[in-house]
Amino acid sequence: MTGDFLASGGCQCGTIRYATTAPFENPHICHCRMCQKAFGNYFAALVGTKKAGFLWTRGSPGLFRSSSIVERGFCRDCGTPLSFAYDYSDRIAVSIGSLDQPEAAIPERQYGIEARLPAFTILHALPGTRTEDDIPAEMLRKL
Repeated sequence: MTGDFLASGGCQCGTIRYATTAPFENPHICHCRMCQKAFGNYFAALVGTKKAGFLWTRGSPGLFRSSSIVERGFCRDCGTPLSFAYDYSDRIAVSIGSLDQPEAAIPERQYGIEARLPAFTILHALPGTRTEDDIPAEMLRKL
């Protein structure tokens, strides 16, 4: 892999790692029902990159065909959703949360808004608590 751009990421348990030298494209969130199910969440946060610059650097993900034209990658050990790829495309999307620096992929668009859950519009207004304010330090070290 060559180039000036480099981004990496992986699953929660460290079994699967990836890297890309191709720049990020189309950072977005998808509200479609299929993405809600795949991520177990209100939406999937994804960012694309060219397959030609992408490499699984440790392990290989489990693959699930969520439709006749889409393959999703995940860690078989910890369950982290990792990738999304259309069969016909030269691009692969990785989950923004799996990036080592997720702040580098700020979503620019929302897809599947017909399935956007009503609570999504109020999430920013909910009261917040820092993790260390809610969990004792000895428990935090074990997380």
